[in-house]
Order: sequence, then C-alpha cells, then structure tokens
Amino acid sequence: MLDLAPAHLRPARSVLLRQGDPATHVILLDTGSTLVTLTGPGGDRTLLAVRGPGELLGELAVLDAEPRSASVIAAEACRIHLIPASDFLVFVEDHGLLTSLLRHAIARVRESEEVRLEFATADVPLRLAGALTRLVRAGAQTPGGLSVRLTQAELSQMIGASRNAVGSAIKPWREHGWLETEAGGGLLIHDMQAIEEDARHAT
Repeated sequence: MLDLAPAHLRPARSVLLRQGDPATHVILLDTGSTLVTLTGPGGDRTLLAVRGPGELLGELAVLDAEPRSASVIAAEACRIHLIPASDFLVFVEDHGLLTSLLRHAIARVRESEEVRLEFATADVPLRLAGALTRLVRAGAQTPGGLSVRLTQAELSQMIGASRNAVGSAIKPWREHGWLETEAGGGLLIHDMQAIEEDARHAT
C-alpha cells in the first residue's frame, strides 16, 4: 500500500482529516502519532483515540462513501501517504481486504466508545493519565523519556477539563519526578506506570 502514493511530511498540530469533509482519500501513517477527535455542536472537542505508525486513517468514510465522522490531527511531526479513494478501493478489492478492514473498524468504534465512557465518568487525574498513556504508546521516545507534544491547554480540551484542573493533576507527578514540562509546552514522561497507579488511587 505504501507504493500507492508518495510520502509527505506534516508538522505537529496540522489537521490531516477534517470532520464533515468528503472522503476523497485515506492516509497511511508512516511515522509520528495522531489524535482522532470529535467536535460537538458547541465546538467542544473530545479525544476519541490516538493512532501511531502503521495505522490507516479515514478508511471507514471511504468504504461507506460518507463524510468524515471525526478529525485527525498530528500530535507530532508525521510522515504520511495520501492514497486516493479510488486507488484504495481497488487495492482492497484486489487483495480481499474488505472483511478484515470492517472488523478492524468495528474494533476501533468500540475503543472510541470506551474512551468516551472513561472521559464521561472518571475524574480529571484518571482521564489525563488515560490520555497520556495512549499518547506515549504512539509517540516518540527520546533518551530522557517519552515525549508528549501537546500543551496542557490542548490536553485539557482533549479530556474535557479546565486548564487549572490539568495543571493540578500534573503538579504532584512533576514533584515526584515522573514527568517534566518541556520548554515548547509539551511533557516528557519518565514513569508512566507510576502516574497511572497514582491516578487510580486518587479516585
């Protein structure tokens, strides 16, 4: 599938797919990580999932010929392949991939529902720890730890919390040395397991 389209570089925070747009192509994510978000009628944005290298993005809208149901935003710099819908559909047909893709899409929908339930019922530390866990699994690793390129303001919007609430949740984790803030506004995670355990005990 990589041979169907050349690679393109996209900077962090760029919109790769926009909710409501027609499904003209799919994206094959070669490197980097992305956020799948849903924007509500009031403009509030909710994080549905985080996707990493090797993931296919936007294929469901192409398969059912409907507008995009969510947006995809680059959480860090990404290298992507933009595959036209017609080429993708021919590839799927030639390789008998339809059933596998539909099963994969159903699993993703269930995952998104679990994330939305977590954000609707859990308190801020647990929601934030869950979001950070998904981000570090898909993100870039540096010699000093796992890097999350989102600012605290962006994280607060993603999990439906205030900026102050996110700052309060992060403060003890920073004091314990489990993470640190970076100059560009992101976070460097040193001990994700400790953060998860602390968030669970705080509920």
